[in-house]
Amino acid sequence: MAVERMLPTAEAYELIQLTRDIADKAMAPIVDEHERHETYPEGLFATLGEAGLLSLPYPEEWGGGGQPYEVYLQVLEELGSRWAAVAVAVSVHSLSCHPLLAFGTEEQKQRWLPEMLGGHTVGAYSLSEPQAGSDAAALSSRATPADGGYRVNGSKAWITHGGIADFYTLFARTGEGSRGISCFLVPKGTAGLSFGKPEEKMGLHAVPTTSAHYDNAFLPAERRIGEEGQGLQIALSALDSGRLGIAAVAVGLAQAALDEAVAYARERTAFGKAIIDHQGLGFLLADMAAAVGSARATYLDAARRRDAGRPYSTQASIAKLTATDAAMKVTTDAVQVLGGYGYTRDFRVERFMREAKITQIFEGTNQIQRMVIARALAR
Repeated sequence: MAVERMLPTAEAYELIQLTRDIADKAMAPIVDEHERHETYPEGLFATLGEAGLLSLPYPEEWGGGGQPYEVYLQVLEELGSRWAAVAVAVSVHSLSCHPLLAFGTEEQKQRWLPEMLGGHTVGAYSLSEPQAGSDAAALSSRATPADGGYRVNGSKAWITHGGIADFYTLFARTGEGSRGISCFLVPKGTAGLSFGKPEEKMGLHAVPTTSAHYDNAFLPAERRIGEEGQGLQIALSALDSGRLGIAAVAVGLAQAALDEAVAYARERTAFGKAIIDHQGLGFLLADMAAAVGSARATYLDAARRRDAGRPYSTQASIAKLTATDAAMKVTTDAVQVLGGYGYTRDFRVERFMREAKITQIFEGTNQIQRMVIARALAR
């Protein structure tokens, strides 16, 4: 069921329609096959890039789409309702471009940003480490000054598009403590950079998640984004936007599960009538619809604050927490609506439930979101 959207411009409505057309024609017909066989959808991201969907929230002067965040996130939701793994990768790509736009020099932006936003490349975000996930300040990968640049050693974990991406936004230690982390832009093919085998995940099978290993890899000084020691600030700045991306994907996933459950409940009969007409099940579906609508409202509120130049960090955490918890609940309830069929791979809701779980974990676990919100309340 197409969501009725409230968008700021006629151009935005056309963009949503374009997204739906591409998602229905290029994504929906192949998602089940690729997710089941864990195969990468070659050429799909090029299709999205050619349509301008990989750079929507960035300024036109740098090759972006110049769209408000509230529009970009609704596009992301549409993608997420067809294929969560692809939508997550689009969100991560946008997250990976943010440090260069926000903290890069004019020379760095002119040199790299148009290519990053041009639709022919995808980026990955390298913050987490095997022993430093939610506690980003505890990372240990190190970039040591040498030969007009840096030698990087260490390992990163949980990299969406790892081994496939064209560039990696890397955070590595150049000093001690939380102010001893710096940000770097690493091109693919860098000597000394290698990747582990893809993780065997519960869901999001079609896009690989890997570890990365730096063995004395050399990065010229010009590849550092921002000042030395500014990395944690850059990482957290990017994550606020990234959390909104994950919230939008989670809402798309929940909407898809709701649509499947409603369609099934209209067709399935019990005791002489469609099961949707039984009050117990009708109320369950109503609660699912309320959860999806409420979650959507939280990410739109945060996005509109961001677009207006107002603080939105707390609202981003609220949106991420609300939307991903809603996705987990709604997808689980969708399985319940389908009963035994919902537990089989003949129906998509079991996949939706598996995919929803990770949204509660990445871009800061929901426990971390609660900490962020609580601290804001205490100030």
